[in-house]
Amino acid sequence: MKWQGRRGSSNIEDRRGRASIGRAGGVTGLGAVAVLLIGYFLGVDVTPLLEGGGSGSSYETSGQLSEQDRAMGDFVSVTLADTEEVWADIFASQLGRSYTPVTLVLFSQVTQSACGNASGATGPFYCPTDKKVYLDTDFFATLSRQLGAGGDFAAAYVVAHEVAHHVQDELGILSKVNAVRARASEAESNALSVRIELQADCFSGIWARHAAETFGSVEKGDIAEAMNAAAKIGDDTLQKNAGRRPMPDSFTHGTSEQRQRWFATGFESGAVKSCDTFSVRNL
Repeated sequence: MKWQGRRGSSNIEDRRGRASIGRAGGVTGLGAVAVLLIGYFLGVDVTPLLEGGGSGSSYETSGQLSEQDRAMGDFVSVTLADTEEVWADIFASQLGRSYTPVTLVLFSQVTQSACGNASGATGPFYCPTDKKVYLDTDFFATLSRQLGAGGDFAAAYVVAHEVAHHVQDELGILSKVNAVRARASEAESNALSVRIELQADCFSGIWARHAAETFGSVEKGDIAEAMNAAAKIGDDTLQKNAGRRPMPDSFTHGTSEQRQRWFATGFESGAVKSCDTFSVRNL
């Protein structure tokens, strides 16, 4: 991915070098401990498990960023800037409306969000309460070393996926679906979560298509990196690698095949209308 020397986003809130430890609400459903375990062992975002808001006391400690940390921050900033330009154009040309960019919070170890504590254990996630994406860049090392999904475009796919949740929020999709999920059974809620996540994968594919056309930033092998990342974090693959038998009713993000296919759908079409995961019977 060609990203060095390009414009970065001004919508970055960099809290790295500070470890915020405190008390906060907002994590419901499986409970805070289970959420942390899911994030730690599976390395996936926990957007569907984070609901509501919270507050609490906290304190912070200062630290210095390594050269690698600074480079990763620059990478995320450029990728975020690309999503801003791409989605602003798509909203205007395909939807006839304006796009409000998301703020991305970079942090180390633990920080506060309006959805509760954010930590490296939970993985990247979008908080609809404060409309911010939270990302500990150490997650990219987990993605590469533990899950086998290396490469800068695999990391860009993760950023684009979380931004896609903000796009869903901007379109009113996220709030409507979460309202239904709040009244649904666990199995029904999980099934809706899968549709949310697969649509975010599809939107990520749209971003990749337009980034390639607009910036010429996509290089040979980049799309394969994104597809590999999508495969590595499919629910069935994660459960198999954890030594468990895949249980479809417990899926919250979709199978590896589904995640790859919906990313490819977005990439091939470049159109928002192609990503309607809620009207199709078979995902």
